[in-house]
Amino acid sequence: PSPSSSPRHHGRADAPVATGAAADLAGAAAQARDLPAGPAPRARARHRHRADHRAPPVDAPRARAPPLPPPPSPRILLPLLLSALRLRRQPHLFLSTFNSLFVSGSSPLPLHPELLLRLLSVLSSTASYFPCALHLLRDVSTRLPLPEPLVLASHNLLIEAAARSGHLAVSISLFHRLRSLHVSPNAETYRILTQSLCRRGQVRTAANLLDEMLHRGIPADPLAYTTVLNALCRKKQLREAYRLLCLMRGREVSPDIVHYNTVIVGMCREGRPLDACKVFRDMRESGCAPNAVAYTAVVNRLCVSGLYDKAEAYLDDMLGKGLLPHFSVFHSVIKGCCAVGKVNEAAGMMTRMLDLGMVPHAETWSSVIRSVCSDEDNVEVVLLQVMKGIKHLSNINSRSTWT
Repeated sequence: PSPSSSPRHHGRADAPVATGAAADLAGAAAQARDLPAGPAPRARARHRHRADHRAPPVDAPRARAPPLPPPPSPRILLPLLLSALRLRRQPHLFLSTFNSLFVSGSSPLPLHPELLLRLLSVLSSTASYFPCALHLLRDVSTRLPLPEPLVLASHNLLIEAAARSGHLAVSISLFHRLRSLHVSPNAETYRILTQSLCRRGQVRTAANLLDEMLHRGIPADPLAYTTVLNALCRKKQLREAYRLLCLMRGREVSPDIVHYNTVIVGMCREGRPLDACKVFRDMRESGCAPNAVAYTAVVNRLCVSGLYDKAEAYLDDMLGKGLLPHFSVFHSVIKGCCAVGKVNEAAGMMTRMLDLGMVPHAETWSSVIRSVCSDEDNVEVVLLQVMKGIKHLSNINSRSTWT
């Protein structure tokens, strides 16, 4: 056999053909060997993990954090806090819970003004929880940036609660604490303190507070002045009461009818009708029209003091102004006129009384009859008045029967 047909030469002859067929695969393998080797499977997994946590580029849009849920409503929080306080009956635990929620927690909730005021109102209404209210106000006002109106409203609430329960020293301490927080007291603050001081008999201190209020330019509270004036009159310090009344006019604080009546009634009660008449004139000059209360007090006291002419003049003025006096005013004047022998004037007053539809009291008739019977010339006048009075009474009885 030829050399080409032998098995050895056959394998050599086929070698070039095999090499040519695998040329493309060999070239691809050579290119693959020339490339850098890729990472192992575990390395590839770590690479993907790092790629997932890689920081975004600077110019990439930043992903927004999800919005926080709105804070709970005071209508939801208030019953929960109060129920926890009533069930546990441990104010210190309540305070720590409140502080962790609103004051010193890692992410404190915004404190709603209504929630704070309602909590203080409920706590201060019970004597055992009142110290808890004081601690709560102190913690909140010193640790949180509260607005000034809320600080003032919360302090006024506790000042009034302390005054109502008789803790005057606590009220004064809270009053001074307002100033230490650089918050100015308002007219309500002064009114609460003056009323509390007057109830405790410290009227002069209350009057000094009113002076301080005027000096600071705070608008006057009429009720505070009424309280102090009434307390001064009850203490029989009428000179101080009149001085305060004049001080109000001097500082452009217009006294009203209640202020004048308080002083007038106080002076009449202490038997000083002429001083009451002076205040009555001051009231008219200031443009404040007297009412039936002022006229009644002055007329009755003038009659008791025997100044019947002045009393009759004030009664005439009262009727001229269209004010209807009480029957006791007529009784005082008629009785006074009879006491000094002015029977005709007494009879005239009875006539006016009957014309106004008033029924004289039995004692009024007795005073007139006794006075007239001592003078025979006036018996006819008395009989006419008696007949007119009987006719008037019969008309009233007939109307009441039909109705």
